[in-house]
Amino acid sequence: MRAIALSQYGGPEVLSIVDVPDPVPGPGQVLVRVRATSLNRADLLQRMGHYPEPDPKPAHEILGLDVAGEVVQAPSGAFQAGDRVMALVAGGGYAEYALVPERSLLLMPTGWSYEQAAAFPEVFYTAYDALVQLPAAVGDTVLVHAAASGVGSSAVQLLAAMGAFPIGTVGSAEKAARVLTLGAVRAVNYHDEDFVAVCREFTGGRGVDGIVDLVGASYFERNLQVLARRGRQIVVGTVGGVQATVPLDLLMGKRLAITGTSLRSRPPEEKMALAQAVKQHVLPLCETGRLAPVIDRVYPWTEARDAHQRMESNLNIGKIVLSIS
Repeated sequence: MRAIALSQYGGPEVLSIVDVPDPVPGPGQVLVRVRATSLNRADLLQRMGHYPEPDPKPAHEILGLDVAGEVVQAPSGAFQAGDRVMALVAGGGYAEYALVPERSLLLMPTGWSYEQAAAFPEVFYTAYDALVQLPAAVGDTVLVHAAASGVGSSAVQLLAAMGAFPIGTVGSAEKAARVLTLGAVRAVNYHDEDFVAVCREFTGGRGVDGIVDLVGASYFERNLQVLARRGRQIVVGTVGGVQATVPLDLLMGKRLAITGTSLRSRPPEEKMALAQAVKQHVLPLCETGRLAPVIDRVYPWTEARDAHQRMESNLNIGKIVLSIS
């Protein structure tokens, strides 16, 4: 089969399509013909050698955490050849074929394209998992950083659907307008406004109940300032750095709760359980049209370098998708 397999680390120029052996299904694995995949920040880090795949490592290092396509071979009657499916994988999405644990595989919502389905798993799994761990409740005001990103836009939609009030930070007027259409009650352009001041004004000085942080260290101290008493924060991304100073007086005085999450390093059993939770709680809202992945652009996978450059430039609103011919 053809795949984008790394032979060296570096910039987008190291991405090229090569021939690798076809994957052979093992016990409990489904062979999927991949029709589309999508970009995640993890792909950029892995391409540069900073985010290795979890053990056991495959013979060929193929990028890609999302797959959408059709079943070729399944171990039981749960799926049939030709079923249109999608999944979150530990790697291997930038390829013509991928192996997926059967319990990690989901049927695509009715009417969705392969490109829509490829834009769903990583970001909605991450956002759903973060909101469960936070936890977020009906009526909460929740600040979502990088709200126009894949995970951010998914979190905004999920919060609005559950009856919470999401506020999103963004980097442009275009992104602000899009986030408002997804259900945010306020969008904060960090080039022009201070999110601490905006959130305090919006909440009458009380502060926000929760924060979904996809930025990390550069926002950490201000996050603690804007949280209400007994507020909660979950760290999901670290594009703003990994080393933060913690003002313990704020942490203790407000009785704040800080946690973090990452999906890739989790055991397969936990990922399978998360897939089943998403199937139960999120997919029904996708079937009704209440939730949908936000797609920025679709590139043919022969233009993966351009796609990576767009994400590195932070131009995208939502997901960048690769169509695999």
